[in-house]
Amino acid sequence: MQTHSQPGGSEAIPLPTWSRRRFAGGLALAAGAQFAPAAAPLKRVAAIVTEYIHNSHADVLASRMIHSHSMDGKGSWPPGHGWPQLKLASVYVDQQHPKDTSAQLAKEHGFLLAPTIEQALTLGGHSLAVDGVLLIGEHGKYPLSETGQIMYPRRRFLEETVAVFRKSGRSVPVFSDKHLAWNWPDAKWMYDTTRELNVPFMAGSSLPCLWRHPAVEMKLGAHATEAVALSYGPMEAYGFHGLEALQCLVERRRGGESGVAAVQFMQGPEVWDEMRKGRFSQEVFQAAVDARENKARFKKTFIEQVKSPAAFFLEYRDGFKATMIHDFKDGHNEWIVAWGEDGKKEIPATTFWTQEARPLGHFAFLLQGIEKMIYSGRPTWPVERTLLTTGVLAAAFQSRQQDGRRLETPHLAIRYEPTFTWQEPPAPMPGRPLPGM
Repeated sequence: MQTHSQPGGSEAIPLPTWSRRRFAGGLALAAGAQFAPAAAPLKRVAAIVTEYIHNSHADVLASRMIHSHSMDGKGSWPPGHGWPQLKLASVYVDQQHPKDTSAQLAKEHGFLLAPTIEQALTLGGHSLAVDGVLLIGEHGKYPLSETGQIMYPRRRFLEETVAVFRKSGRSVPVFSDKHLAWNWPDAKWMYDTTRELNVPFMAGSSLPCLWRHPAVEMKLGAHATEAVALSYGPMEAYGFHGLEALQCLVERRRGGESGVAAVQFMQGPEVWDEMRKGRFSQEVFQAAVDARENKARFKKTFIEQVKSPAAFFLEYRDGFKATMIHDFKDGHNEWIVAWGEDGKKEIPATTFWTQEARPLGHFAFLLQGIEKMIYSGRPTWPVERTLLTTGVLAAAFQSRQQDGRRLETPHLAIRYEPTFTWQEPPAPMPGRPLPGM
């Protein structure tokens, strides 16, 4: 499938330039917004989800509003901000899983379990009655596209949401979890529609917000020349995380983001041949490999362990290049990014660490960014980042479908300036086993 809707040229998309300050949870975000004081009514949120089960994205995001960031109802973490300043007012569940937890939670905590998206947003009334909307199109049984991507109903969720906005004559901030859509036309429609209606809109992964080992950030305006990312797991769900980890760093290079000119997917031992030929830097790749925290788990070298990797080759419009090496099997299980800078021998590299135990603390930082937007009416980070990573991911799947053909991507001439600066978050609280609370 090679049909694309084209954006209106490649001119820069104007974004507000805000000052920044640090707030609880370790995020340096746009200043000017005030969280509700403890005695004030909390902002009400409608969660529109594909399914709601223990440890699903619906659970680890929406349930934080009723169980606190420690996910045990105690509000003991993160320091000084254990409870989100948000009230879960309603939930719409698109598919009922046999182990659905939404009905029991609605009984225990008194939120509306709505039969339609419209009723979730109106709380059963006739007009918009919430202050923010979470769209969580992750998990559930949905068909695959011809390129092999899961056709989650993220566009439909937004279509029904903005229908309520139009009917009510006003809108509220919206966050869409993960990549915007499985295909470029839907993603671009979501972006264009929210801009048309002046909807404060964000999307994306938890990775840009979470812990980094070591705790490094690319300097704003850095003369970066190349980056290599390491990723693993299911190509769409986890490859997207790898792309977001990569993009949240490289968008800070000199000149800001100008978009991606071409994408190519490759899989097999020839990826290592391409490295030896100089398609991507062995030194930057090795810096990423050296940053692994699970090195002791494997006796062989990375290349010996990951014999048949996938590679995403990204050619940026300003000449910058990036390569993401993705392992489908079990030879690697971390998200890492390394990058080279012009004139510098040192090659920075960092591992993006996720807490793979309850309370899955990295989602706390994602929800704090969403909370900030709901109170300020301003996106905490640019949705253009996720528009770009969505387009890159879709192009990689198309390249794979076309036997690894290099695809030019003029539709990804997406210009933006970073509006988010990462700061090291507080240490995670001790984890609890995932199957239990």
